[in-house]
Amino acid sequence: MSDEEKVRLSKLMAERGLCSRREADDYIARGLVLVDGVKIDQLGTKVDRNVRITLEAQALKQQKRLVTIMLNKPVGWVSAQPEPPYQPAVKLIIPQNQWGESSQRLKQEHFEGLAVTGRLDIDSQGLLLFTQDGRIAKKIIGEDSSIEKEYLVRVEGKLPADKLKLLNHGLELDGKALKPAKVEWLNEDQLRFVLKEGKKRQIRRMCELVGLRVTGLKRVRVGNLKLGKLPEGQWRFVEEDESI
Repeated sequence: MSDEEKVRLSKLMAERGLCSRREADDYIARGLVLVDGVKIDQLGTKVDRNVRITLEAQALKQQKRLVTIMLNKPVGWVSAQPEPPYQPAVKLIIPQNQWGESSQRLKQEHFEGLAVTGRLDIDSQGLLLFTQDGRIAKKIIGEDSSIEKEYLVRVEGKLPADKLKLLNHGLELDGKALKPAKVEWLNEDQLRFVLKEGKKRQIRRMCELVGLRVTGLKRVRVGNLKLGKLPEGQWRFVEEDESI
């Protein structure tokens, strides 16, 4: 196979869900990656797509230490880097806000590489995930992600059956057709949305297109992870036995 047909090892590792590209580069540089049984420690190395890739025990142990945190974000907090005077939601992740029983306690090392995974805008509330694990981030927000995100949405306005059908499938944003969604009434002023994508302010913009105004939006599920009884403004670790 020619070099043109080969792929960077770090990219292939990320594609296979072994880790993120950043993590892959770190493991490679530290000599913790084997390709067909041979240690690779040169950054930028290209390989055939069908090679066998394994991680040394030290890398696997490091991955087990990576944490994912679930926060119930209140309205008024910004998911990522805000402009003054707004506050980033990560500032709510402090020891006194930890909820429930867990074998883990918050440490400074848990903030290293901790990134928000699937944002909520400042006017929305509910389940917000932070993770150190690139595999989880890719699974949730990667281009080929099929993870469901569920929202409870309060609205004002009338919604005829044909417009409800459009919310489920047929709308486009930014010149691109949206993936099929699941949208249904829960009561006279609240809709349930289940999406497999997350464009900026997507639900609010979808509702505007069919003549509805959103008055409240809460994310209650990402994949298999449910907000449950987690109080507003509090957080908990996602445990090892919980799958996304």
